[in-house]
Amino acid sequence: MKNLKISLLALIATVSFTSCSSDNDALVPVNEEEVITTITATFTPQGGGETIVLQSRDLDGDGPDAPVVTVSGDFTAGINYNGTVTFLNELANPTEDITEEIHEEGDEHQLFYQQNGLGTFTYADEDINGNPIGLQFTYQASATATSGNLTITLRHEPNKDAEGVSNGIITNAGGNTDATVTFTINVAQP
Repeated sequence: MKNLKISLLALIATVSFTSCSSDNDALVPVNEEEVITTITATFTPQGGGETIVLQSRDLDGDGPDAPVVTVSGDFTAGINYNGTVTFLNELANPTEDITEEIHEEGDEHQLFYQQNGLGTFTYADEDINGNPIGLQFTYQASATATSGNLTITLRHEPNKDAEGVSNGIITNAGGNTDATVTFTINVAQP
C-alpha cells in the first residue's frame, strides 16, 4: 500500500511538472491594430483668421456605409497654417483617442500629405530618432487660387530611412496603411 501511495504521488508530481511549461515566458505582447473611425485635420492660420477643419467619420467601422467627409471652408492663397491631425475610435465607449499612441510609437508611424499644386507641407514633429511623424505640420497654401485633392495617409512601420520618406514622399515608404482619406479642397484668393 505504501508503494502504491508513493507511486501515485510520483505520478501526480510528474503530470503537474510536465503540464506547467515555460512556453509562456516567450510570449510577446501583441500590439493590435487600432480601429480608426475619425480623422480630423485642423489648419489654424498663423497670425489669425478662419480655422479650416477637414474630417472623415466612419461610424459603422467596416460596415457598408461610406465615411462622411467634410471640409469646413476654403484655404486662403499664400497663407501659412499650423496643422494637427487627430485619430479617434468612436466605436469604443468612451471614445478612444488614438493620437497619443501614434505619437508614443512615432518611430513606427508617419503621416503623408499627398497633393499636387495645393501648396507645401512641412513636418513639425519628430520621433525619438529625429525622423518625422506628421501629427503636427505647417502648410503654406498655394500663392494662387486652385483646387484639388489632398490625401492624408497614416503608415505603420514605414522605412523612414528610404529616399524621400523624411520629406514626405510616400513612394518608397513601404509599411502598412493604417488609415487614408482624400479631401477635395479649394485655395481661394483673399
